[in-house]
Amino acid sequence: MIKSIEYDSWQYDASQHSVIQRTSITRELADNEILIQNAAAGINPVDYKFIQSNPLNWASGHIPGVDGAGIIVSVGHNVAPELISCRVCYHAPLLKPGSFAQYTILNSNSVMMIPEEMSFSLAAAVPCPLLTAWQSAEKVPVNSGESVLVSGLGAVNQFLVQILRQRGFLVDVISASATQDTAAKLGINQIFKQHSKVDKTYFAIFDATGPEYASLLVPHLKANGHIVSILGRIESPVDPAFTTAISYHEVALAAIHQFGEPLAITQLMLAGEALIKQIMTGDLICPIPDTFSSEQLPQALLHSENAHIKTVVTF
Repeated sequence: MIKSIEYDSWQYDASQHSVIQRTSITRELADNEILIQNAAAGINPVDYKFIQSNPLNWASGHIPGVDGAGIIVSVGHNVAPELISCRVCYHAPLLKPGSFAQYTILNSNSVMMIPEEMSFSLAAAVPCPLLTAWQSAEKVPVNSGESVLVSGLGAVNQFLVQILRQRGFLVDVISASATQDTAAKLGINQIFKQHSKVDKTYFAIFDATGPEYASLLVPHLKANGHIVSILGRIESPVDPAFTTAISYHEVALAAIHQFGEPLAITQLMLAGEALIKQIMTGDLICPIPDTFSSEQLPQALLHSENAHIKTVVTF
């Protein structure tokens, strides 16, 4: 274990619902932990939304940020020393100090190895959307040739569309902004500009808008179909009992850190590593993120929120 390090971090200010730059000090690692020197941190909607509303009651001084990428510089007693100097990216727990800092401490099983040819900026941009997309696809049994509907086309659903296509599904999308060029690149079968235009039924529907909107889409499911809510969950079934027998699914990536078994986290990281390899081979399209200096984190948060463009900060 290296000596304590003073480092720059962006800390939550509960009185202003904002972040301020301050100095932090690394603590001693637990036996199964690693210390990562961050090269970049990705910004996701959960970051600016939680900073603004603080649903988890963060105290002032908490370091936000779920996505990051960097180099392992120290390990706990039960962690293989060979991991030191490895390049990794990660999705951090919401209740622990996160990626908006020069250093982050994580459990050793909760990082993904990244290839040398992958930039840290790109690596920091992918964990949350990529892993959420994979979890969403895993909710539904593979049924090659069936049609599915994806509502929304943000970072998560751009990955999701491609994963579903790889599994043999025909994918339609609801998106007001998607173009035919986007459809061709991602392999989308048909674009609907709004849900009222949908005139088909589907084996599964994936929604990243919210539970109320997802509920409106349930009537477009075939009997024994699947509705996957990526942002919030449908609390009560829309279909009456003993009718279409719809399966309701909830996606909550962050919850795995608190409620998931260690093996489940390890398996998720391995799936993420396989998908990262696909990004590097070109089998998964990943947009290049807009990049800001870490000194500009408040501006980067605003840019991500207002421009709806994947954004990272570099250290």
